[in-house]
Amino acid sequence: MTDSAGRTPAHSSRELRRYPWRVRDSGQLLLVVAAGVWLVAAVAQTAAEGLKDPRIAIAFGALIAFGEVLRLNLPGDRETAPIGFAGALAYALLIKVGAHVVHYSAEQVVTVATIGMIIGALPHLAVGRPARVSGMATRLLCVACVAYIFRPLAGNSAVEKHWGLAVTLMTALTVLALVLEAVLTALLRVDEQRARFRVALVDEMRVQLPLGAAVGASALLIAFAAEVMGLAALAVFTAPLLVTQVAFRRYAGIRATYLQTVRALAKVTEIGGYVEAGHSERVSRLAVAIGRELGIHEPQLLELEYAALMHDIGQLSLHDPIPGGATVLVSRQDQQRIAELGADVIQQAQVLGSVAEIVRRQNEPYRDADHAANGRAGFAERFQGTRPPLSSRIIKTANAFDDLVGSSLDQGRAAAAVQRLRLDTASEYDPATVEALSRVVNRRSVML
Repeated sequence: MTDSAGRTPAHSSRELRRYPWRVRDSGQLLLVVAAGVWLVAAVAQTAAEGLKDPRIAIAFGALIAFGEVLRLNLPGDRETAPIGFAGALAYALLIKVGAHVVHYSAEQVVTVATIGMIIGALPHLAVGRPARVSGMATRLLCVACVAYIFRPLAGNSAVEKHWGLAVTLMTALTVLALVLEAVLTALLRVDEQRARFRVALVDEMRVQLPLGAAVGASALLIAFAAEVMGLAALAVFTAPLLVTQVAFRRYAGIRATYLQTVRALAKVTEIGGYVEAGHSERVSRLAVAIGRELGIHEPQLLELEYAALMHDIGQLSLHDPIPGGATVLVSRQDQQRIAELGADVIQQAQVLGSVAEIVRRQNEPYRDADHAANGRAGFAERFQGTRPPLSSRIIKTANAFDDLVGSSLDQGRAAAAVQRLRLDTASEYDPATVEALSRVVNRRSVML
């Protein structure tokens, strides 16, 4: 974002420098370029051959555009267009509309799908929303793969006459498209968030499986029903997917509102002067980055984010605020009392039990120092069930780092803070979380 003189605003620069692990790398650019090259070739070929079956092309293009207008936000800052994707897949898999056998090419499928996506993106741009070009490029590449495999076979007499063969082939290609979308999206998240590919792929499959099944089923139903019902099949079999999308949208809206409420609650400690401004948000971002570095799956990352945002909520019950809110500088007993009070507050919500437990145990030592000093196995090591949860250990590390560094961008100060935490890994801090913190901080320093 730039001002009228073409300068990057100072606050944007500070945001990128403070949280550089959120800066996007070249993966999105590569994906968009690949889709763009494919699109240019497809449009040129379609222009040379002429648009075939224009009435059908317009109908499916309108459905794709409608689906793009009704994009859906999924957990984890995902955005998809189920109706548009289903319409594009159905157009790629179409054999007949009524008694008319269609003979358009894969290039025409890519062209129609792209035009529909662009038209559907215009209302979003008009109200200031991002175009989400990478998501559009992902869907386009998936549709293109299906089209280039199926369109040469659509005119084959064996496919036209043997519906069992057609169903098998079309179902396999639909599954291929959905899996490819999950793989490409996972690769983008690895590139953007430094997540592990295996973890990102599992998260994508988990989030997109219910909606993906509805998209695939709708695409197949439209393609098959078009032979009997004509273009009316587009409206008839899009309706169930629209109902499913409304349900997902309601769930996503509730979840987004819940996260906003948690963030607002976390601000209370800052407004009351108990912690430094921005502390909770910084600890939350850093904890999530460490969690991704350690390969934590998305549901646990969300719990970690909630807990990190509210990790200091117990300070509201203190008569005298801790100077600077730096709990790392107070006694173990005071730290634990703050954690217990915070957990009790969170427990009152009755829907954040696991988050309350994470907050409650955030200040427990990683190992029992007395037993470790005597050369014997520590209490936590002999009884694995008593060791603090990984999320608690991550918050302990992230909170201590931010207490020592604060909003400073000084690389030397950050390195010294990491080294100080390393010296306490014999008892206080989990060595794995400290090393993950070090990698996150080093990556930030390189990008400053």
